[in-house]
Amino acid sequence: MQTVTTLSDVSQVYRSLKASCEAEVQGRSDVIDLILIALFADGHVLLEDHPGSGKTTLAKALGNCIHRPSDADPRFAAFRRIQFTPDLLPSDVTGTTVFDPNQNQLTYHPGPVFANVVLADEINRTSPKVQSSMLEAMAEKQVTVDNVTHPLEETFLVIATQNPLDQAGTYPLPKAQLDRFLFKVRMTFLSREHELEVLAMKYPQCRFDSFVAAELLDPPMREIRPETIAQARQVIQREVKIDRSITEALVEIAGRLRDEPRVAQGISTRALVVTIPALQARAMMQGRDFVSPDDIKSLAFPIFSHRLELQPGISSGDLVVEQVMLPVIESLCRKSIR
Repeated sequence: MQTVTTLSDVSQVYRSLKASCEAEVQGRSDVIDLILIALFADGHVLLEDHPGSGKTTLAKALGNCIHRPSDADPRFAAFRRIQFTPDLLPSDVTGTTVFDPNQNQLTYHPGPVFANVVLADEINRTSPKVQSSMLEAMAEKQVTVDNVTHPLEETFLVIATQNPLDQAGTYPLPKAQLDRFLFKVRMTFLSREHELEVLAMKYPQCRFDSFVAAELLDPPMREIRPETIAQARQVIQREVKIDRSITEALVEIAGRLRDEPRVAQGISTRALVVTIPALQARAMMQGRDFVSPDDIKSLAFPIFSHRLELQPGISSGDLVVEQVMLPVIESLCRKSIR
């Protein structure tokens, strides 16, 4: 396994992961970038879209990119899916302790959270008690069962989904739980061209002359192991510089959002803490070794909007974030020019 020591190595890992995901999912390049930013920034992602939009396929494609060696811990997998339903129990997520008559003792059986990539499908369809079973895993990378703590792997990533239209029988996620997600991404329908590409990939007889299937291309593939991602995170944190003006701008945006009359509850300090590695990861993807105002402008909506509690009658968190953020970004750009 090649060691990741430079930003050039990290960029190669990023290109390989993106090429593999794009070979499976068409027309979602921007969403793939956000999920990969979350992976490198050690965050989690909430995808909001209608059924059949490729959310599960995308999560599975990312999980399949991660290769676990034959001698790896057998309790863990590269990818696992949890289908959240009203009758799900917390033990169905975290695992349970059962009596083993052969050994005459209690044995812990790990749950599906023991994976590098976990798809929490329709997370809002189960009770808050089950949803809360994910909080410790997402925040601390561990689960506690019968007063015994079991650590998860360092590269643990949750991709949760929810349907914004069908609200019957659902439990809205509380703000404290939403705050655990680095990004909330609202996906839209594919364009006409991308839907044609999906059909052409699925059914070869539907291909037309100008179409080149993604799997026919030659992406810069390499073996991506969990250790590779952990090394990439360290390199990004060490090599991508953040000027003090960037952190001051983030604090200024947070303060203005908290004082905004249209906002009942602003963003937390935790949100600012998780924003820093996300900005560094995006800078790396753009081929830079420093964070720029453009990184803040690009990531502000998926990071901040879902964390806001808006006053009654205010429906768009994105609009609030944009109107509060733009003056700060303009001031930051003027300082950069000087």
